[in-house]
Amino acid sequence: MAVLRPLNKHPDLSTASVLLVGAEGLPLDQLAAMILKENKSFEVNVHLAKCLPLPVENDHTRPRIDLIVFLMDMRSQHSVETVRSSLAYVDVNYFLGKVCFLAAGDKSVKHQSVDMYTLKQLADSYLSPLILAELESTERRAVIAKRLLQMLKVAAGLVPGVSALALSSLIRPSFKTEVERC
Repeated sequence: MAVLRPLNKHPDLSTASVLLVGAEGLPLDQLAAMILKENKSFEVNVHLAKCLPLPVENDHTRPRIDLIVFLMDMRSQHSVETVRSSLAYVDVNYFLGKVCFLAAGDKSVKHQSVDMYTLKQLADSYLSPLILAELESTERRAVIAKRLLQMLKVAAGLVPGVSALALSSLIRPSFKTEVERC
């Protein structure tokens, strides 16, 4: 059970890799296809996982992961618990602009079994952005794919003069967590 480390492999020229992590029931494959379909000036590798850790036997062939996207279904507490357990296998250096959380689901509160405060608190505790998304329609998946590609381009170091560290320093928690209130 290996911990993912952001700088343990050399980058490929004009190539970026994203890892989408999410429990069953989420349209990971559809989002991955949309990311690959978008027009971009660099090559993109998309890897899918239901949870972490990743298998050790494939480690030598796996490219460097530039961005990790944790997907959570707002209608499933299990998906949030899967993400929480997976976070233990991510090196702390990834949380310097190379991780984001994506909450997928309906905006209707009656269909949510996970409280929005819980998701926001999780993202804020790791100083990582939380993106709210509806992934049911192709158009909305395309918008999210474009946004993730922009983040991936910066996280991979393909934007001159902008680093993932600079982006993460601009992210401020929008509300105080329970720990800060005490």
